[in-house]
Amino acid sequence: MTSWFRRRTLGRLSALAVAMALAASYGTPQAHATDIIPVMLDQARVLKLPANLATLVVGNPLIADATVQPGGILVLTGKGYGVTNLIALDANGRVLVDHLIEVQGAPDTVVVYRGIQRESYSCTPFCDRRVTLGDTPDYFDKTLKQTTDRSSSAQGGGARGQLGPR
Repeated sequence: MTSWFRRRTLGRLSALAVAMALAASYGTPQAHATDIIPVMLDQARVLKLPANLATLVVGNPLIADATVQPGGILVLTGKGYGVTNLIALDANGRVLVDHLIEVQGAPDTVVVYRGIQRESYSCTPFCDRRVTLGDTPDYFDKTLKQTTDRSSSAQGGGARGQLGPR
């Protein structure tokens, strides 16, 4: 390889490295490891927002949902596994809050695999069925239907256990 070719290649690589460093530092400040907010799947977490909040953005609403309540209270709900971000802006577009939200599974959940079939159980301390993202559709649907039927019956809307004239 000629020295001219080496210098040209190294020059291009140096320019690429500088461009990548500038691109990484451009824009809003990045969240740091201390800015991670853990939320359990299917659970809510309450946070206080700055008083001058004008805009709230959740990077991926399939992972977490954010609802602003009166008094600057934010309710974060874990919707799906993963990491997304939460950005709060003031009326001038300045970043007030920039945090990562990490949605995790509940620590008491036991996952049972039978080949490619997956079932989840909540074990606190006894194990009961718990529908969770990623469970086999047949298991998920049957468990969810039982839960829905039970709730409907308890509220008087189900066929079984319904009181009234016959």
